[in-house]
Amino acid sequence: MTTDTLFTPTRLGAIAVKNRIAMAPLTRSRAGMDGVPSPLAATYYAQRASAGLLIAEATNISRQARGYAYTPGIYTDAQVAGWKTVTEAVHAAGGRIVLQLWHVGRMSHTSLQEGGAAPVAPSALQAGGKVFTEAGFEAPSAPRALELHEIAAIVEDYRQAAVRAKAAGFDGVEVHAANGYLLEQFLRDSTNRRTDRYGGSIENRARLTLEVVEAVAGVWGADRVGLRLSPLSTAIGDTPLDSQPQQTHAYLAGRLGALGLAYLHVVEGQMHAEDGSSRFDNAALRQAFGGAYIANNGYDRQRAIAATAAGHADMVAFGRDFIGNPDLVERLQHGLPLFHAPATGYFGGGAEGYTEFTAAKAA
Repeated sequence: MTTDTLFTPTRLGAIAVKNRIAMAPLTRSRAGMDGVPSPLAATYYAQRASAGLLIAEATNISRQARGYAYTPGIYTDAQVAGWKTVTEAVHAAGGRIVLQLWHVGRMSHTSLQEGGAAPVAPSALQAGGKVFTEAGFEAPSAPRALELHEIAAIVEDYRQAAVRAKAAGFDGVEVHAANGYLLEQFLRDSTNRRTDRYGGSIENRARLTLEVVEAVAGVWGADRVGLRLSPLSTAIGDTPLDSQPQQTHAYLAGRLGALGLAYLHVVEGQMHAEDGSSRFDNAALRQAFGGAYIANNGYDRQRAIAATAAGHADMVAFGRDFIGNPDLVERLQHGLPLFHAPATGYFGGGAEGYTEFTAAKAA
């Protein structure tokens, strides 16, 4: 086994990256309630620009798309201007950065919606879990099912978000179709009870995701568009699994591969049963896609080295480790210890726990 592969350049479609380490999208809840990124965001991302690819935090494509307080958007000119300072700082530091496009669907609260409206979803099924509002953590509000004629407007919101991401200077975009949010709510038969052309069969349930990808690729070119999936994740909203996760996701991956997407980013958590047996065949998913594959969830240095050396993944995305270690690439390369940032600084606040770490400096 060689450690070299993880630290060598590669390409994700049209995006050239200097190593195989990606920074996973991390919600930090430090934007204003107007969705404009924090002035500290440029420093935060530039500090981590040694990663081969930065995947910026999940970003609302519209006011309706928002499900958590203090998360950034990409649907106003002020938001574009805020993100432009980020991309300029990252590029000045020699990095590459893409924006993750996000619609939460049913994982929202009426206090976060225009005029106190109900969140939208493929079907009017209540989500579990909690969302973060200005009042703190609250249960998601009951959603309403989208009318058939409304779906085209959501696809257009994604397209407009892609246009604005380009104006903000990003190197590409990632469509968020994972973690129990809107596109995954359509994809899974557990959360999609529709009887129209967006429900029922796998082909119908995958339709919205494919329409979104095609719209976004029309702006960027498919080779600058990635997509994130989480076939076996149930954490957000207590979202039940699809009844046929392997078949459903293999179908979607094959269609995405045929479009020539830059990469497929897969959250591989919960992939094994308690006895260690495999619950999902990631190799088959990657084969169905046929393009660059980013592995994510629970990877440490040795697992990442092994995954890239063996060809399981073209890149490995790290999340929490990047919070307290802006220089994570260098630490991984030289086998240096990592600083484990306190969870109290993950969400909200200012520089402490974001761009500064008093405890780390003291240590």
